Amino acid sequence: MNMAIDEALLGSIEAPILRVYRWARPAVSFGYFERWQPIRQEHPTRDPVRRWTGGGVVLHGEDFTYSLLIPREIDTTAPGESYRVIHAALCRALGETGLAAEPAGASPATKRSQACFENPVLHDVLLGGRKVAGAAQRRTRTGLLHQGSVQTLEINFNFPARFASHLAAEVRADFLDVVAEAEKLAGAKYGTQNWLERLA
Repeated sequence: MNMAIDEALLGSIEAPILRVYRWARPAVSFGYFERWQPIRQEHPTRDPVRRWTGGGVVLHGEDFTYSLLIPREIDTTAPGESYRVIHAALCRALGETGLAAEPAGASPATKRSQACFENPVLHDVLLGGRKVAGAAQRRTRTGLLHQGSVQTLEINFNFPARFASHLAAEVRADFLDVVAEAEKLAGAKYGTQNWLERLA
């Protein structure tokens, strides 16, 4: 349903939207181009969901998960630049909670695994040299979808509001009622085995 909400929002977006959500049960999300069978074998007890965005495998349940959607008219940045701007705001928000986060530099050429948080790439967020935040993006004719996860138990309960305020300083936050459209997408696309197992 959360994947469907993001797609439905992006299809009718008129203003920037920052959306924060939680997971009902331990879950695993994986990028559009990831193969299904290795995910199922490695994480048999987690609810699986294939993202519309790219990227690797992300475990969910205790993380801070968010989506940032920006209309095409406002999103004038190149892909690398949009990551840099958004993750710089995330670093500042973490700093407000007392955590000294910093953006990652260029990553090694060798990919360690399909697990997103084992492979820091340029502009990911590091805490003590460890990747704690990453994201994946998708651009369409209507705008930019940036789906991110922050995975550190050091975040306190005030973090979501502080993060939202920092991002909102750079992009106006708004919300559109797209629940009906998202429910259709969830049933017809994200909730189907064909979508989940599209690359076995």
